[in-house]
Amino acid sequence: MTRTSVGDRARRTSFAPYCPGRAVSRLAPRLAAVIALAAALACGSDSPPPSTPTPTPPPPQTPTTAYLAGAGDIADCTVPFAAATGKLLDSFVGTVFTVGDNVYPTGSAESFATCYEQTWGRHVYRTRPAAGNHEYAVAGAEPYFRYFGSAAGSPSAGYYAFDAGNWRVLVLNTNVPINTGSVQYAWVQTELASNAAPCTLVLMHHPLFSSSEHGPQTFVRDVWRVLYQYGVELVLSGHDHDYERFAPQDPDGRADPGRGVRQFVVGTGGAPTYALSKSLPNSELQASVHGVLKLVLQSTSYSWQFVSIPGQSFGDSGTGACR
Repeated sequence: MTRTSVGDRARRTSFAPYCPGRAVSRLAPRLAAVIALAAALACGSDSPPPSTPTPTPPPPQTPTTAYLAGAGDIADCTVPFAAATGKLLDSFVGTVFTVGDNVYPTGSAESFATCYEQTWGRHVYRTRPAAGNHEYAVAGAEPYFRYFGSAAGSPSAGYYAFDAGNWRVLVLNTNVPINTGSVQYAWVQTELASNAAPCTLVLMHHPLFSSSEHGPQTFVRDVWRVLYQYGVELVLSGHDHDYERFAPQDPDGRADPGRGVRQFVVGTGGAPTYALSKSLPNSELQASVHGVLKLVLQSTSYSWQFVSIPGQSFGDSGTGACR
């Protein structure tokens, strides 16, 4: 995905707030207002920020293999963890994804400029985002759509699809109607019915299955039935601030190693983690941890690796085959 103006901004991003003057004037016009707001709140000097190393560019696209890495529940300025997970992405080559709640406490322009921008913002030129409920704490999630631009899909919908190697990736918006009879539900049906890709991945904020604080988000079960019907391989979600991997299962939570959908909860991007005290059926592994999930999507298979931030020793990895 080539977006020159965003790439220019990413190459000039640092972990210090941007301040008024030359640094802001060089930014892409559509982002200048966002950063200027942060500057007014956080800056007291007109000195330009220190530079950071240029992020490693993504590898050339190939017809059979794609690389994705990311998490959800990311940038909370009251804690340092989003900076640490953002650094994990510095050495990663490929597409960065998010699964919602990109900023805290709300999806305001200030939060994007002072929290997300300074932690994961330098990777925005290669990011495919999903929206969370915290984005919609601001009417219409307007700052979210302004920050990510066309990569976030139409502001009137917030759901979209893209190709990653041989895979088709659907990014759903669980903050707007998604149940049977909704426009988004019909879009998912149409998209999957016409999907010729051998493997499919879905990104969505609210998880149908979770053993953590918020628990199962049953309002997404309708759309999960469509995902199951059309043989989706993987669903990645956030919302609960922890890591959890489920075995392939059907929308009613019954183990189904042959046709089931494997779901990951990866709300590990930086927000304070939740305690874990229970385990739903088919939950294979869980941890209260910060880090990113890396995926290698091959022509008829996939592999995953969860990498935690320095000081946390948890990790996970495995492989699976497309149906």
